Amino acid sequence: MLEIRNLMARYGSLTVLHDISLALPDGATLGIFGHNGAGKTTLLKCLVGAHRRAAGTVTWNGEALPEGDVPAVVARGIAFVPQGHNVFPTLTVEQNLTIAGLPVGSDFLPEVFKLFPVLDGRRAQRAGSMSGGEQQMLALGMALMTKPKWLLLDEPSTGLAPVIVRNVMDRLREVNARYGTGLIVVEQNVPATLKLVNTAIIIKSGGIVFDGAAQELNDNMDLWKWF
Repeated sequence: MLEIRNLMARYGSLTVLHDISLALPDGATLGIFGHNGAGKTTLLKCLVGAHRRAAGTVTWNGEALPEGDVPAVVARGIAFVPQGHNVFPTLTVEQNLTIAGLPVGSDFLPEVFKLFPVLDGRRAQRAGSMSGGEQQMLALGMALMTKPKWLLLDEPSTGLAPVIVRNVMDRLREVNARYGTGLIVVEQNVPATLKLVNTAIIIKSGGIVFDGAAQELNDNMDLWKWF
C-alpha cells in the first residue's frame, strides 16, 4: 500500500500542494489531472523524494519513503520518468538501458526488448538520433530496468503523434498486467489516460477536487468543469 497523508509542499513561501491524502494498493493505476501549475508534477516529485514535503507523510507498506534521496527511493522500487526525453543521447540504446539497470543488474533487458521491439532492433543506435516517440519508449525502458513496483510518469504523451501515444499507453497497460507494476500518470491527454487507469484525481489550486473511479470521470459529460 502506497499512502500519502496530509501532504503539503511549498516553493519558498508559496504553497503548491495542501492536504493531499491518497491510499493506493499495490498494482493500482492512477491518473492525475489538472491545469498547468496545479501541483501535479510536484506531487510526483514528493513521492520520489525529489522535492521535500512541508508537511505530511508518504509511506509504502508502512515504511516512510526518504526525502531528498531519489536513488534510495528508486532502490525501494519507485521509478520516475520526468517529462521530456530523458535519455543519454550520445550513447546507444543498449548502453542507456544497461546504465539504468546498474543498481539491480541487466537481467531485465530481454523483458524490455519484448515490450518495445523497436528498441531491440536499434540496440546499437545512438539514442539522440531516434524519434521522439522512440526516445520516450527508451526512457520507459530505462525506468523498467530498475524493476519498479511503482512507475511514476509525468506527461508521457507530450509531443507524440496519436499512433505513438496509443502504443505507449498499450505498453504501460501491459507492464501493469504482466508485472503488477503500479502506475501513477500525470497527463493532459485525459481521454487516452482514462482508458489506461482505474482511478483518477483532479488537482486544482493545490488540492484534490475529484477522487474516484476513472469510469465515473469518463462518463461525466461536464468533465471540464473540474479544470
